[in-house]
Amino acid sequence: MCPSYTDYSAVPHGPYSSGAQKIPSMRPPLVCRTFNNPTIESAIRDISSSIKDPDWQQLFSNIFPNTLDTTVAWHNSSAPFTFLVTGDITAQWIRDSSNQVLPYLPYTATDSALSTLVLGLINMQAEELDAYPFGNAFQPPTRSGLKPTQNGIGVNLNVFPKFDNKAVFEAKFEIDSFASFFQVSSSYWRATRDARFIYNEAWESAVSKILDIIVLLQQPTYNGRVLNKPVVGYTRLTSEAKETQFGSGLGNPVKYTGMVRTLFRPSDDATILPFLVPANAFLCVELEHLSNMLKILRVFPDIRDKAMKLASQIRSGINKHGVAMHSTHGKVFAYEVDGYGSVLLTDDANGPSLLSMPYLGFVNASHPVYQNTRNMVLSFEDNPWYFDGSYIRGLGSPHTSYLKVWPMAVAMRGMTSDNSEEVKECLDMILASTSGLGLIHESVSVGDGKDYTRSWFAWGNTFVSQFVVDAITRFPGII
Repeated sequence: MCPSYTDYSAVPHGPYSSGAQKIPSMRPPLVCRTFNNPTIESAIRDISSSIKDPDWQQLFSNIFPNTLDTTVAWHNSSAPFTFLVTGDITAQWIRDSSNQVLPYLPYTATDSALSTLVLGLINMQAEELDAYPFGNAFQPPTRSGLKPTQNGIGVNLNVFPKFDNKAVFEAKFEIDSFASFFQVSSSYWRATRDARFIYNEAWESAVSKILDIIVLLQQPTYNGRVLNKPVVGYTRLTSEAKETQFGSGLGNPVKYTGMVRTLFRPSDDATILPFLVPANAFLCVELEHLSNMLKILRVFPDIRDKAMKLASQIRSGINKHGVAMHSTHGKVFAYEVDGYGSVLLTDDANGPSLLSMPYLGFVNASHPVYQNTRNMVLSFEDNPWYFDGSYIRGLGSPHTSYLKVWPMAVAMRGMTSDNSEEVKECLDMILASTSGLGLIHESVSVGDGKDYTRSWFAWGNTFVSQFVVDAITRFPGII
């Protein structure tokens, strides 16, 4: 019988690498892996052969296939449909699951089993968002035979529109879920030129509903002296402010900017000011990709034009209202704004983040406002959620409280840097951050490697593997 990977990931297993870190072998036994794929096994061997460091060879071999090894909870290859869990939480987050498959897209054009897996994920997300567009995480479909999971924090809620907790795991509305759905759809199409998902009725319906919601969430809180009709709301009886929203669940008031309101950040923590700039940047880019894909395919012209119009409005809104003057760094992108002039100057470890804006495709890394922003968010003096300790330094998050750095954010720093020394520094910190478990944690204490959250965090594993491939491609021999 296969052990729970939650338990398996919390204990090191041999054999160990021959390097100083003695990285354990953390892939589950072959018979316990949730999706075996020869193409990815070949890719692991090929990429590992370009890595000299035995510790990094072992760590890469653990993390690159982690999504396939451990998170394919259900896959119907004939439909197709795929349900990916995020790791130690048995639910499918739209954002996480999209990111979990991105490293495998380069192999989908030549591997039908792999392409069917990703196509199934797109179909699954379309079905979920068509049924309830405001959800950020979903339960497995009834036909999968998997049992729904009780959400321990999904109690004492007042959420509208109402949802079925047997279908929706969490109803924290986050606009990066929309962007992630668009991203995996268009990225898969670019990789394979397979457009079958577009003709899935649920996909077209979900996209249409999302665009309508975006328009509504661009609108100001007030229409003159009258409150505009609420679109979405979330309150919860809790002792933590990050778990509920202001204004009886509607969020703080906003003026029209062209940007789109969101109730929660990608960390699943509540926004303070509802226009979350990096999430809007992500949405802008993916609306552009969506529109361009539909233009090339010559389908759904109304959706195509609406998506491009919304992208233009969001981009204009960010440029006009999402840039602020910092007393030390000059013009920077704000993290959150409200259109009234209030700005929040910080950044969060989870993506989309301000640090990730070149990775998202919103600006080039050399953009002067981005460079100023980067200097601000990577500053212990200027970003309250940047931590610097003896063990690791980088961005943290209110989600994991004080003095904990997310290795995923260290990888994002490396992915957005052209400086080989900085990239190597990021690689070294990540390698030393696994707490002897050979996997990427959600967060790690800056001063104690044994103090971490989540030994099984699939998105973190696959994103760091993306960073490794990027680093050895740009800087051969760096590890």
